[in-house]
Amino acid sequence: MKITEVRIKLMEDSSDRLRGFCSITFDDAFVIRDLKIIEGANGPFVAMPSRKLTGHCPGCGCKNHLRAAYCNQCGMRLKQPHIERGSDQRAKLYADIAHPINSECREQIQTRVIDEYINEIEEAKRPGYRSKYDDYFSDAGEDYDHDDEDQPSSSPAPPKSVSPPQEPTDAIERSEESSELKGPHTPPGDKSSPSNSSRPQKFGEGIFDD
Repeated sequence: MKITEVRIKLMEDSSDRLRGFCSITFDDAFVIRDLKIIEGANGPFVAMPSRKLTGHCPGCGCKNHLRAAYCNQCGMRLKQPHIERGSDQRAKLYADIAHPINSECREQIQTRVIDEYINEIEEAKRPGYRSKYDDYFSDAGEDYDHDDEDQPSSSPAPPKSVSPPQEPTDAIERSEESSELKGPHTPPGDKSSPSNSSRPQKFGEGIFDD
């Protein structure tokens, strides 16, 4: 297995022993991130990515760091558990997420990372320097392709004009016909207006009318 690329991210505040982070790529196919470059008594060395060891709260069962005084969930005061110690008798509070299993691989990683770290310090002195440590999203393939053209615009879309529902043509014609103004009702010319002559006359009725 060959280390094909190393990327370094320098820490701006050098007052701490932590000098930077790095990522290593094996065979152009597998990346390990968050390795730490720490200043030791004999110069910088590489620490593998790790996580804090945890224990369970006896009250609620929530996970807490081994040296936590109180539970993060219920607030119960925690008793300090028995902590495993390493060969140097120091308390083991962290566990490596990824690490070499033989000295040859460890030495290969150590040598390559420290060489790249020294080169990165020189590169950082040049104007326009930019670390490539966070560029993996653009290198990881189409699953991590964050092209702006494929993303929806953050600005709100203009409101769409809502047109009234269209009615069928025959319905519109019927509606127009029913809405036409009608003139006053006039009786037909051949029909006489209702009068008393339409009633059956009694005997002798109307003889003495003027």
